[in-house]
Amino acid sequence: MNVNNCQFLEAAGEMEPALRQTPSKLYVETTTHCNLRCPMCVKQARDSRVIDNDMTPEIYSALVPAFPYLESLVLNGIGEPLMHPHLLDFVRQAREAMPDEAWIGFQSNGLLLDGPTADALVSAGLDRICLSVDGVRPETFSKVREGEELSDMDRAFRVLGEARWRHAGARLRIGAEFVAMRENFRQLPDTLRWVAARGADLFIVTHALPYDAAQTGQALFHNATDAAVELFETWEKTMAEQGLDIRLYDYMVWEKERIAPDTIDPRIRKVNNLVTKMRAEARQKDIFMDVLRLLKRDAVLAAEIQEVFEETRELAEGMGIELRLPAVVPRVERKCDFITGGSAFVSWDGDVHPCYFLWHQYRCHINDWDKLVKPKAFGNVLRKPLLDIWNDEAFHGFRANVLNFDYPFCSNCGVAPCDLVQAEDFAQDCFASEEPCGACPWGLGLLQCLQ
Repeated sequence: MNVNNCQFLEAAGEMEPALRQTPSKLYVETTTHCNLRCPMCVKQARDSRVIDNDMTPEIYSALVPAFPYLESLVLNGIGEPLMHPHLLDFVRQAREAMPDEAWIGFQSNGLLLDGPTADALVSAGLDRICLSVDGVRPETFSKVREGEELSDMDRAFRVLGEARWRHAGARLRIGAEFVAMRENFRQLPDTLRWVAARGADLFIVTHALPYDAAQTGQALFHNATDAAVELFETWEKTMAEQGLDIRLYDYMVWEKERIAPDTIDPRIRKVNNLVTKMRAEARQKDIFMDVLRLLKRDAVLAAEIQEVFEETRELAEGMGIELRLPAVVPRVERKCDFITGGSAFVSWDGDVHPCYFLWHQYRCHINDWDKLVKPKAFGNVLRKPLLDIWNDEAFHGFRANVLNFDYPFCSNCGVAPCDLVQAEDFAQDCFASEEPCGACPWGLGLLQCLQ
């Protein structure tokens, strides 16, 4: 496609945001300092390279040329934005340069919010703020948000609501974010009621991604995609109709066939033969299926989560609150809201990244898989203009390739973790893709944020 055609499509709004000449969304890590040490935070992850520092006004000013083209500006990454000494100046500077319809926001733990701060934020032009509320039982909240009390959130909502009321014409939308885990997901409907009573009009729910082996028991999601679960349950029902239990499947039966075939239970042999046919159907339909992990899936828990999510959805509709829920089961139809939305992520030091998943170095746990994630940077705004980095062949090509979503489902693969995805420095996956997206939980619909 030639340049003139690209410019025409972009002007007509027909071009994918990822392929336009300017980013549509910018995520700016104003600071990595935080006044809490939440156990589920990536800063506490093993091999985390997140150091405490602030974005300088010089780096922030280097982003200004992109502001006139933005739909949204999110002023946080790994840290508490209210700890940055120039946050109000950053908001003002962006509001002056961004289109009137574009919005500016950030997520916060709310501890530093008081009346004057809330007033100053609204006056500066802040459009959205999302407070972290992970339950309404004080003991649960304080455990998840170590160092914070539920009363602190009550105050934060109150001062924001008062500031919004005092400023005629204020566009501030107040939201809440809930990190769903086994210990708190049943509190989801009550938490929605609690924040709604305090003026929230946006409620974001996300799964917790375990950064430590000790946290894996808190994860609500299983790695199997909806397509894999559907196929598994179909065959499970077929076997049950034949009086067979799929959980009799014995992966090592081939060894027993070689050594002592007469000792094998005929039912196990039948189940194994049917599982072989199930695998063949999965291959035919290009469905990644890890049978051994599927056998461990807690279908009862998944049904309960679905029930709680549905109750929360009905409540939100009745209250007129915008609700964003994650997938209960990972989606086989992948989507990256960051790439498709035309996003760029700028670290406190000026490095430019494509998404949350590849913003920092850390370890996370995908079921029993210990995964090292390394950042992907395409340049630094102190050395090269942001818009030039955005249009560089490397970054443009990365985004264009991601739009194809032609990646293996690494977390669903029976041979994962393989040497390719576990390499110290990722080069390519088994599809020969150079983008390390096959293990990303965001694209599966499991993780969400203010965007």
